[in-house]
Amino acid sequence: MKRSLGVCYYPEHWPEEIWDRDAQLMAETGLTWVRIGEFSWSRLEPQPGQFDWGWLDRAIAALGKAGLKVILGTPTATPPRWMLDKHPDMLAHGSNGEIRKFGSRRHYCFSHAAYREEARRITRLMAERYGANPIIAAWQTDNEYDCHDTAISYSTHAKHAFQDWCAQRYQSPQALNAAWGNVFWSMEYDSFDQLDLPNQTVTEPNPSHVLAFRRFSSDQVVMFNRVQCDEIRKYSDRPIIHNFMGRITAFDHYDLGADLDISSWDSYPMGFLLDRVGADETAQAHYLRQGDPDFQAFHHDLYRATSAGRWWVMEQQPGPVNWAPWNPAPLPGMPRLWAWEAFAHGAETVCYFRWRQAPFAQEQMHAGLLRPDRSPAPALAEAAQVAAELAEVPYVGTATAPVALVFDYDSAYAWESQPQGADFDYFQLVFDCYRALRRAGLSVDVVPKSVDPSAYKITFAPGLLTVPESLRGGLVVAGPRAGSKTEELTIPEGLGPDITDLSTKVTFVESLPPFAPMALDGGGAFIKWREAIETTDTVILRFEKGAPAAVRNAQMIYIAGWPDAAGWRRILEMLTEQAGLDLMDLPPDLRLRETDSHRFWFNYGPRSVTFHGMTLPAAGVLWESK
Repeated sequence: MKRSLGVCYYPEHWPEEIWDRDAQLMAETGLTWVRIGEFSWSRLEPQPGQFDWGWLDRAIAALGKAGLKVILGTPTATPPRWMLDKHPDMLAHGSNGEIRKFGSRRHYCFSHAAYREEARRITRLMAERYGANPIIAAWQTDNEYDCHDTAISYSTHAKHAFQDWCAQRYQSPQALNAAWGNVFWSMEYDSFDQLDLPNQTVTEPNPSHVLAFRRFSSDQVVMFNRVQCDEIRKYSDRPIIHNFMGRITAFDHYDLGADLDISSWDSYPMGFLLDRVGADETAQAHYLRQGDPDFQAFHHDLYRATSAGRWWVMEQQPGPVNWAPWNPAPLPGMPRLWAWEAFAHGAETVCYFRWRQAPFAQEQMHAGLLRPDRSPAPALAEAAQVAAELAEVPYVGTATAPVALVFDYDSAYAWESQPQGADFDYFQLVFDCYRALRRAGLSVDVVPKSVDPSAYKITFAPGLLTVPESLRGGLVVAGPRAGSKTEELTIPEGLGPDITDLSTKVTFVESLPPFAPMALDGGGAFIKWREAIETTDTVILRFEKGAPAAVRNAQMIYIAGWPDAAGWRRILEMLTEQAGLDLMDLPPDLRLRETDSHRFWFNYGPRSVTFHGMTLPAAGVLWESK
């Protein structure tokens, strides 16, 4: 696989006379790809039906003349102001009923059929005009679905679309009532027209209702994206990409990725550390200028699974961002490390955001490869260094990892609908498992629950709402909460976990506050969540007071709680010999990723790290042939 670098560029922000110089410097830096167009609707169509394609034609030509390849974005994340005059009811509504007003971006409701047709129209016009242009080598649909919590809308349009969705799924109000248990609190419906959205209720809404609405909302995002993919494919054979984000569970990325050729995501390690990783202040201080050592890697592995293995980083942080609570500058060497880590996880391309820092509007404090005055910013030299280094390692293939980790969006919806504990978070549960595997020096494939466990030495499946029959044929580690509910978020008649081959029943559960961990016999503890179980399966782990904490029957293992870091390590050590895995105990800042040809080491620490005779400086990267 030939790897490459790119950048995000906004020619409409800059005088046309500098476009050629920009393009030439991009090429001289070693960049190959340039993404443009995704926010440009007001310049492409200043008034309804009145178009100005000339400036975009010339921008594409200038980039192509420098030998660059263009990713052309559809501008549907930023409908112009006249669109609101044309469709005044197109705005998304928050859960509190507040209208998301014009004046920023992503203000549309996915369920607004007329706006969806407007998105189809502008996509079709762009594809007709540029689909065969040899400089256009890829497409991007929209931009960052769910950025600013915009995937879920509580508008009237969403309500009517949800009613129709429920009618299609359940066929009758009686079936819906039975599925959701609406006899409780006299919540039964006589018709689908009576069905409202699960917000602004006196107390919590029925969690089954919430789960159904989350599934519906995901389907709306997928449909919106599919409309654009369908139009592009009528006129172009170039790959279609969308840029996902970090820690987003508002829609099913596997479902959406099925319509893409390449998944990508926007990686902002330092912004994410302070904004959504969930690290404590000690970890935030230590990794302030580097980012969390596992958060980016997790998303690399996740998004590789969403579009048949092809994936990019569409936006890579080059310096301070503008949107986190605090926005420090990266440690020198980190932009290089982040790029190489993405390549080690199978990325085809890493694109920096952005070429030049904007001197105006909301993102004027967001760094680029150039400063606003067009002088080089620190990351420009690191980008050029990575471009030069790519020639040293001409091929990096993505090897199948020995361990799989299931991530399931439907389970995320379920536990967000009914957390049962203030800090029970499905993403965090899976991420904690991923971090434990990485600390043990293991490469990991993040996979959907349709995975074949026989392809891996161990498959981990924590927190799955339902456990499919197909999740057999290899060593599987499930729980907590796995198989604890039906598809409609009700307790199974025979109690959970509803998992083939297990004779274990959960009799009650406890959500644990941060000050009340439950110690395991021999070390480690359960945090946040613990299940009391009755079992005839083999007990392989107990609490200090003797109650069973984990059980096994043949190839299926069930963990009846949320392990802390030491607990995860104990579980791994128990399985290593049978699975044929060699575990490492990596220093906290050091990480390893295996490819089919190389072994890559990354030091996320602010100081040098020595391990097994190897020393990596701060922000250091080392690769060695296997």
